[in-house]
Amino acid sequence: MISQAMSLPRQRDGIGALILLVAVPAGLALMLTVFDLIHILPTHLWWQALTAPDTSDPVQLLYRHAFLPRVAVGVLAGAALGLAGVVMQHVLRNPLAEPTTIGTNAGASLALAAATLYAPWLLEGGREGVALAGGALATSAVFALARGRSFSPVSIIIAGLVVSLTFGSAGALLMALNREYTEELFIWQSGSLVQNGDAAVVVLAPWLLAGICAAFLLWRPLRLLDLSDDGAASLGTRPAVIRLAGMAVAVSLSALVVAEIGVIGFVALAAPALARLAGARTLGRRLVWSPLVGGALLWLTDRLVQHLPFAGEIPAGTATALLGAPLLLFLLPRMRTTPERQADMVSSIRLPTNGLPLIAGLLALILAVVLAIGFGRGVGGWHWIASADLTELLALRAPRVVVALSAGVLLAVAGTLMQRMTGNPMAAPEVLGISGGASFGVLALLLLSDGFDRAAMLGAALAGALLALTIVVLAGRRNALSPERLLLAGVAVATVASAFAALLLASGDPRMDFLLTWLSGSTYRATPTDAFTAATVAVTVLALAPLTARWLDILPLGETAARGLGLRLGRVRATLLALTALATATATLVIGPLSFVGLMAPHLARMLGFRRAVPQLLASAMTGGLILVAADWAGRTLIFPWQVPAGLIAAFVGGPYFMALMWKDRQ
Repeated sequence: MISQAMSLPRQRDGIGALILLVAVPAGLALMLTVFDLIHILPTHLWWQALTAPDTSDPVQLLYRHAFLPRVAVGVLAGAALGLAGVVMQHVLRNPLAEPTTIGTNAGASLALAAATLYAPWLLEGGREGVALAGGALATSAVFALARGRSFSPVSIIIAGLVVSLTFGSAGALLMALNREYTEELFIWQSGSLVQNGDAAVVVLAPWLLAGICAAFLLWRPLRLLDLSDDGAASLGTRPAVIRLAGMAVAVSLSALVVAEIGVIGFVALAAPALARLAGARTLGRRLVWSPLVGGALLWLTDRLVQHLPFAGEIPAGTATALLGAPLLLFLLPRMRTTPERQADMVSSIRLPTNGLPLIAGLLALILAVVLAIGFGRGVGGWHWIASADLTELLALRAPRVVVALSAGVLLAVAGTLMQRMTGNPMAAPEVLGISGGASFGVLALLLLSDGFDRAAMLGAALAGALLALTIVVLAGRRNALSPERLLLAGVAVATVASAFAALLLASGDPRMDFLLTWLSGSTYRATPTDAFTAATVAVTVLALAPLTARWLDILPLGETAARGLGLRLGRVRATLLALTALATATATLVIGPLSFVGLMAPHLARMLGFRRAVPQLLASAMTGGLILVAADWAGRTLIFPWQVPAGLIAAFVGGPYFMALMWKDRQ
């Protein structure tokens, strides 16, 4: 009795905190909404414009068919995402699970983009079916990759990030191949609440109601998932069926939101997390309060972005990403992790019997450079460069080839350094957010300045890369640089960078065309200065990296062994991080942030038998250079006269390769 009496004040306090959590953002959003409405239409015309708008008055039409539907869609979409997030997190037993982190949004977005560009007839019956198919396919891929580790929370999130990166690269490739629709696709994929009529409201409202009904019908079975699977099965339930039903509800709601308004990231993460922190400890409470919190948050976010001083529309998804990535970093230390088996980083550390593989790799690289400069495709078909055109074409092609070669070398060396330093076979500048940090620095500089000062851009890229490295290492430090925490921190940094890219696009900056090309990982605008800078840094990094060979041979053995062998880990890591940041920042500046070379090259070098530090560094450098030179040549010639950025070609190959690595590790 005493304990029950003491629990009553706690429950009341929890209810009060939850009410405030919903009332404060909803109240602020309501105030901003009323303020905007007053400036659009006099108050005495509100009811008339709602029920019977004057079709000759554009202001009343704007009020009725644009403003009010936008408010309604924001609330409905936020509520749907909040409900999807709480169901996903409970089913997967993971506080970081949501449609963005497990790949559902990426799959739905890619399916809709592909159907829009190449099979519009699929959309005749509505976009919902296509989005649901894409989201279900991506989520199924995540579960297939995570199955080998009993669907542990960490394995599901990492698989989700891999699938999101892969599908995101495919989507970026589609945009590069259809440049006339690039801006529209980019804004739509960023999540825009702009409306033209009630169509989205009519679709979202009944689906949200159906999702709420389904979630509460599943409430009691879902509660049994708090027990172990054996415990739940002993009570006569089938945990696999319950999980499947719960995921069906969550995936359907998230795919529907993507179909109607695009990708809105992190609302599904933030709403359940904030509800839990405010006192919604039980599943029933979270099912009630998370949709309310989600609706209020998205409504307020959309109202706030309307008052920012930018020339263009800032997508709501961009704003939620900027808020959600710090929240992911905040929640990361609270995620329970289990030790993951490390891939083979130190076994069989012996050199090949001779140096012939290195010589063969060098010859292959030289041949690739010669082919990239001298052999191509023109109006008359495939041909070697004529001697009469040598000088003119060399001036155009040589900077591109040198930039691609140097960027490949730099990313490969950076990936090798990171994999050996962390003992994580999935570490790479692109995956851990280092490339995202470098691009964040460049984007911030472009947002604050008017020119293209290359020295300043290099400094900004270096600062951004160092900042990203610091965040990622600090996030993983509590768990001795555990792979899962490093990957999750990296995706948070990369998310902020992509959100800033969308912000700069929305600002109406006249340099948008350059930005879109650069974000795709292109050598289109490579200049002799870029080539000289990249080559100089590549040679410098290649000269310095072998000096760290002893460290790189010892670090994969673990922190205890490294300290026992006399390494000062703080100084060693700081040196390696600085070298990695310099290499990544330079490569990102000259070719853009999108590429998987830093992941693939070290693995290919190990597959060829190069296990010791120096041989692996050299083999990785040659492999990385070969990959990007070949990707740049293929992008320039395969669909002539159009071109595809080298970074996109490499990423499109690298994403499936990354998934294949996880599948092999699963088996």
